[in-house]
Amino acid sequence: MVFFLLIIALLICLLQATGATQNSPTFDVLQYVDQLIGTDNGGNVFAGATLPYGMAKAVADVDGQNTGGFSTDGSSVTGFSHMHDSGTGGNPSLGNFPLLPQYCPDDVLDNCNFLIAARATHYVNDSVVATPGYFKLNLVNGISAEMTVTEHAALYHFTFPAENSENGTALSPLILLDLTDLAASRQNASIKIDENGRMMGNGTFVPSFGSGSFISHFCADFSGSSIRDTGIWVNNRAGTEPKEIFVTRGINLFYLEAGGFIRFEPPGDGNISVRVGVSFISAEQACRNAEREIPGPNWDFDGIKQTAEDAWRKKLSGISIETGGADVALLTNFYSAVYRTMMSPQNYTGENPLWRSSEPYYDSFYW
Repeated sequence: MVFFLLIIALLICLLQATGATQNSPTFDVLQYVDQLIGTDNGGNVFAGATLPYGMAKAVADVDGQNTGGFSTDGSSVTGFSHMHDSGTGGNPSLGNFPLLPQYCPDDVLDNCNFLIAARATHYVNDSVVATPGYFKLNLVNGISAEMTVTEHAALYHFTFPAENSENGTALSPLILLDLTDLAASRQNASIKIDENGRMMGNGTFVPSFGSGSFISHFCADFSGSSIRDTGIWVNNRAGTEPKEIFVTRGINLFYLEAGGFIRFEPPGDGNISVRVGVSFISAEQACRNAEREIPGPNWDFDGIKQTAEDAWRKKLSGISIETGGADVALLTNFYSAVYRTMMSPQNYTGENPLWRSSEPYYDSFYW
């Protein structure tokens, strides 16, 4: 920590010596935050959408260097999840309850890929956009995903290619939710889907650092088109009955891949949105978090994104740099480093299952 503070102090001195442009009316500090620095070669950083010290952290999860969820190592996307750590090595951390959009070949439910290894899809390298409070990429199958966050909820927009049809008939987009995490540490989990397509559930997981276990809860709502069907999937098969399931590792510790799905009638504009609330208390509290922070019925993606950007501008504006002409690379390294200091600890106020309190409480597995 002392070494890190010395580096920050040195950078401030260098910036003051060479100058910058913060006093310019066109200066926007966010342009100097590069969230993709450290997403390869063991950097382990979180590259997605978050608020300063935010509990919700949304990004694409990959099957490569995924301790922070996403990596620019060219690996494949296995889902989009809502909580992550940053800067930690070792086993992947969090990444609970990922979503994944896809089309089922021939529009047949059992032709969809539900297993992690089967559904992994490459992303288009130059499609990645990561800015404070926002993340976007395109999958090679033509589906694009963008996301933003509030304190305890993530909002996703999935856009399905309009030309995806067979025999002139448009296919039904499907979005699955997987009862897993990045490290496949789940001990047991449950999910229930109601008549409106709302998914609620929880799981018991093992942290990537430390002993014991923790329970994470979720609440997912969907909009953009009418529902064709919903149900449960186990291994690589799915069905519309039942609408709930409980899974555990069993006596032989076999890891059963399972979750829920929702399939839509082809949307007119190709867009399906998903709002996911998270909580350490209960699925009901996860729903309340989402409803309070991202009210409906029309979820304001652009407004939430703007609020996240404004929060980051306010935090980063606490550092003032003298006017001048510092090298852009130096400014980028400096502000990106400062940005990283506000990934952890997370604001868990009101989310500690051991007590009930509205007093500020910040924590993380690595804090």
